[in-house]
Amino acid sequence: TQFQLVNLYSIRLFTSAIMVRHHKVTIVGSGNWGSAIARIVGNTATENPGRFHKTVRMFCRPMEMEDGRQLHEIINEDHENVKYLPGKRLPKNVVAVPDLLEACTDATILIFVIPHQFIADICKQLQGHIVPGAQAISLSKGLSTTVHKHRGIKLISEEITQLLGIDCNVLMGANLAPEVADDKFCEATIGCSNKSQYGQTLNLLFQTPNFRITVVEDAPTVELCGALKNIVACAAGFTDGLGYGDNTKAAVIRLGMMEMTKFVEHFYPGSNLQTFFESCGIADLITTCYGGRNRRVCEAFVIQKKPVAQIEKELLNGQSAQGPLTAEEVYDVMEKSGLCDKFPLFTAVHRICTGDVAPESLIDCLRNHPEHM
Repeated sequence: TQFQLVNLYSIRLFTSAIMVRHHKVTIVGSGNWGSAIARIVGNTATENPGRFHKTVRMFCRPMEMEDGRQLHEIINEDHENVKYLPGKRLPKNVVAVPDLLEACTDATILIFVIPHQFIADICKQLQGHIVPGAQAISLSKGLSTTVHKHRGIKLISEEITQLLGIDCNVLMGANLAPEVADDKFCEATIGCSNKSQYGQTLNLLFQTPNFRITVVEDAPTVELCGALKNIVACAAGFTDGLGYGDNTKAAVIRLGMMEMTKFVEHFYPGSNLQTFFESCGIADLITTCYGGRNRRVCEAFVIQKKPVAQIEKELLNGQSAQGPLTAEEVYDVMEKSGLCDKFPLFTAVHRICTGDVAPESLIDCLRNHPEHM
């Protein structure tokens, strides 16, 4: 009927309006990676005034610095995160906000870039305060500590969606924060649940001449690559600490990638093999095994023979390495599912981090890996 056609036309106009809406962007997190992303997003928001509100808010928890000022005050006055990204200017339109709810008020795009173990608590604080039609994108790498009742594993993006009732996409890639902040060329992968709905907007928000984006509709694979590669990087750090060379590290990378692909396929059957060749896959694995904080922490763990927590405190300036915690989360899932023997590298990393076995046992793990049988 004519009435039905008019309604259908109105719905299409409404849907189109949502897709081209004037987005307000909030970054939830202000560490070195969050601040590096703020430099990108602050500029792209300014360059695309028809799509994004100029002001980009960044949640920055209250923290008093040596001069008596709060960190968020320094960011807003001096446009520099002196704690986590010293020496790098932030765009003037990036505004640090110490109150979580204020930072996220009316936001239509929420960028989560905090250690994954804090996601659930942050989302619970935000429940009931998110505008209808908002979307999220997670840059946090790890697994949820809660269990999916069917799969036995829950992704961070799934936890955000469950707690906030909004769609959540992911961005992962070979992106060491200091190099991104230096505007050195790199790539990243965005995994979308619905590429046609979200891909164009997210590409516009994140892509720059030196931060090139590929959007794929294989979000679970993108996200799991980002989490699992940190475990492999721990193994690479152990071999460095033990004095082994690049040949051994290459074996760690290869065997680690084999376990990553099998893990993804086991818990999310039907993943696209091509995704492992995007920046989120092999590229991120390589760069993290050579230059990431997980590698550095685990190398120091072997050499200094101190607990991981103490090494993090001494090396990372208040940040944390996600690899040991992710290894623990993955081990719990594998143990409950009877999969430890199928993923010996993942298992070895967890047992070394907890002190159950010596770092030297990793080499036996490599020698006797099922891929050699």
